[in-house]
Amino acid sequence: MTEFIPVILVVVVGLVAGIILTIASKLFYVPVDETVAQLIEALPGANCGACGYAGCEDYANAMGEDRSLSISLCPVGGASCIEALGEILGVEGKAADPIVAWVKCKGSNDKTSKIMEYQGIQTCEAAATFFGGSGACQYGCMGIGDCVRSCDFDAIHIIDGVAVVDREKCVGCGACEKACPKDIIMMGPKKKTVYVGCSSKAAAAKARKACSVACIGCRKCFQVCKFDAIVVENNLAYIDLDKCKNCQQCVAVCPTEAIKTYRVRKTPAKKPAPPKPAPAKPVENNAGTNPANPQNTASKPAEVAKPETAKPVEPAKTETVKPVEVVKPVEKPVEEKEERA
Repeated sequence: MTEFIPVILVVVVGLVAGIILTIASKLFYVPVDETVAQLIEALPGANCGACGYAGCEDYANAMGEDRSLSISLCPVGGASCIEALGEILGVEGKAADPIVAWVKCKGSNDKTSKIMEYQGIQTCEAAATFFGGSGACQYGCMGIGDCVRSCDFDAIHIIDGVAVVDREKCVGCGACEKACPKDIIMMGPKKKTVYVGCSSKAAAAKARKACSVACIGCRKCFQVCKFDAIVVENNLAYIDLDKCKNCQQCVAVCPTEAIKTYRVRKTPAKKPAPPKPAPAKPVENNAGTNPANPQNTASKPAEVAKPETAKPVEPAKTETVKPVEVVKPVEKPVEEKEERA
């Protein structure tokens, strides 16, 4: 009987704990708004904070309390999420312009160089504390990949030593912007295509020595812009995306190609090939018509004379020359001469 005592104690403790939890759930019950629960299910659950709230649940609670709050603040969910939120709340929402990340550095391995080999903790945040990083440009991308690890959508990668954003995958959550210790990643409207791919504030000579595509503050872009969308401060050009019209005049005049564009130039369409000439009609041979029968006007195609094949030239026969026989005169005997005399 004593061997069952531990089992009985465990059962009793479990029952008492269950009773206490049941009473506590009734006493401390917090009513849940079903609307908020539906809003939480409709949101993507990324908890990126791009909407301005701590997470998707916080944003759902704010919409449940304030029905006048915009339902278009979530850049991750897109148009489908806005439509679902509008059906739950009974309001109409307009999808905001898509937002994507912009990397303000184009210092790839072939454009800049390293001044040392960093062997410490492999994070951009740690490398930035060590003399500003291992690159020749202290303002540029370090290429270790804190932004890559922060992205949940596989929208940014380190290519040739610099961060590159996949604009088709980017949802504008802003996680990479927060993870970059150099502040070279910013968020901007996807419809804008012109940007300054440099963050260097060094003097022109020093900036160009560190990177071949650095902005040198020449102000040519400022002078050519007709919309007052560019300012140059601290040796660096800045583009006001609200004023920019994507005219690309600044891209054309930039001497170092520090100003870039995402617009893809369309190749001119190839002209269609001219139609092939119609085959020549056969030449009519009127000589073969029978004058006695004028109805027989059908003509036969002229026969094309076949070119005569050249016969092989036979080698000339050489005649053998027989040697000439020399005939010696026959001397008559002396007796005959005397008889004639």
